[in-house]
Amino acid sequence: MATLYSTQCPSFFAYSPSSSSFSSSNLALLQRVNFSRRFLASKASLKSQPLSSQAPVNTQQHHGAVAAAVTPIENGTSHKQLKAELLSVMSPEESQGEADFEKDENESTVSITVVGASGDLAKKKIFPALFALYYEDCLPKHFTIYGYARSKMTDAELRNMVSKTLTCRIDKRENCSEKMDQFLKRCFYHSGQYDSQENFAGLDKKLKEHEGGRTSNRLFYLSIPPNIFIDAVKCASLSASSGNGWTRVIVEKPFGRDSESSAALTKSLKQYLTEDQIFRIDHYLGKELVENLSVLRFSNLIFEPLWSRQYIRNVQLIFSEDFGTEGRGGYFDHYGIIRDIMQNHLLQILALFAMETPVSLDAEDIRNEKVKVLRSMRPLQLQNMVIGQYKSHTRGGVTYPAYVDDKTVPDGSLTPTFAAAALFIDNARWDGVPFLMKAGKALHNKRAEIRVQFRHVPGNLYNRNIGTDLDRATNELVIRVQPDEAIYLKINNKVPGLGMKLDRSNLNLHYAARYSKEIPDAYERLLLDAIEGERRLFIRSDELDAAWSLFTPVLKELEEKRIIPEYYPYGSRGPVGAHYLAAKYNVRWGDLGTDIDQ
Repeated sequence: MATLYSTQCPSFFAYSPSSSSFSSSNLALLQRVNFSRRFLASKASLKSQPLSSQAPVNTQQHHGAVAAAVTPIENGTSHKQLKAELLSVMSPEESQGEADFEKDENESTVSITVVGASGDLAKKKIFPALFALYYEDCLPKHFTIYGYARSKMTDAELRNMVSKTLTCRIDKRENCSEKMDQFLKRCFYHSGQYDSQENFAGLDKKLKEHEGGRTSNRLFYLSIPPNIFIDAVKCASLSASSGNGWTRVIVEKPFGRDSESSAALTKSLKQYLTEDQIFRIDHYLGKELVENLSVLRFSNLIFEPLWSRQYIRNVQLIFSEDFGTEGRGGYFDHYGIIRDIMQNHLLQILALFAMETPVSLDAEDIRNEKVKVLRSMRPLQLQNMVIGQYKSHTRGGVTYPAYVDDKTVPDGSLTPTFAAAALFIDNARWDGVPFLMKAGKALHNKRAEIRVQFRHVPGNLYNRNIGTDLDRATNELVIRVQPDEAIYLKINNKVPGLGMKLDRSNLNLHYAARYSKEIPDAYERLLLDAIEGERRLFIRSDELDAAWSLFTPVLKELEEKRIIPEYYPYGSRGPVGAHYLAAKYNVRWGDLGTDIDQ
């Protein structure tokens, strides 16, 4: 699992035991050594009061030292001998931490409450992600999962509902059904109103019964509409907070509709929680290729020197879905594609891509750099944006509906289902480089990718062979976030033969071919980080303020002027206006080339 999780569970070292003679007790010891290091950083948090500030936990920095110091384990190494060897390379503080952790893991528990447990997000994403973490032994020894919603339901009914969405997708080991049964036994249900302190007090009573007097750490996942966030947070904070451990709340987007509503939401949340207790989740930040973005850049010498206006001509962030709203039009119409995708998912990826080198991998250092990027950007203007809305289209004898044909969408709605925009960062590294965003529904394919188009080779000796072919004149780095994750670099090379014919080729890292392990779902990574107090992939309030300040002016202008979107056929490549926008900056969208299916 070292290639899968930033916090690496359950295998915390570069090697893995290949013989049955490597005992389970030895593996458990290795895990405890790693956790003891994590425990040193988080011990204060475990003992804090629920509304106190908690320091972020960063486990990555410790692995290298241990892996370098511990020699490979021979088959047949005894548990006692292994423990002595491991303790010999640990500092006195870490040795004490190991002892403290052994004690603490029996004294503390984590209670995870999914608020809105009967909703689609909980059923399709949250519960399956929690099971995957349990299956991989990433959850603490003592944990309980509670579903909370208004629906009347028994524990057995919740387990039956959850069991239908759990899969053994990870590696289909024989003991999956057994692990599934064990997991479901840890799942319980409490029915209540989201604005009832009395109902949350009832939940608190049940949680205490399961916690059994241990140090109680509580995580609340708000899988509910934003208009009831504050009621739920208030009731959970006042009636169901931990009395002797940490309390954390995961909040799903949308985080408001503009700067004012976002600021009001943050202000209301902070009446009951500190900033360190609020985990604003953007699941795109948990995707493997987004997580790999900083590794690709900062851990490979060939890329960082090129990562600037001197060598990069433009950057494209592309998101497309091949389906429409499909019954979710009521929700979507209130926000539109700009708020739903561009202001959060794509802008967060842009900030990670463009930020300066952080001081460390600490959450605050990374988020500080992201905020600097966002504050250096020009607010988006209407002349640098194109909006569209899909219309009905018949193809192959099948008629696909228009956006306004969705019965949940108001008649005559002008809400954009497509948007393209050109953004600029006014700093020394990126001055003048257009960052082009494109996001839409009901397009020709489903894809999310980052495309980095480099400048043309000055005085290229092979211009005669290239001619006006823009594709072959431009090197391009493509990071495909989904589906079928891949990183590839488009280069020119000579075709074998007596003549001088150039060919376009890809240097390709295809994840499915390179790695046998299935890539974990983004929710798995983010839930694990929230449990461990790692905030690196969550959005801080000043990040949110800076993001909204870029989009709020143009959003208000679109709504006040009632700008009519350009209509495009369902299943097409989107409005023609998007191509004119790119051409304005001498750019061609990279997803129109012949390589898009490779």
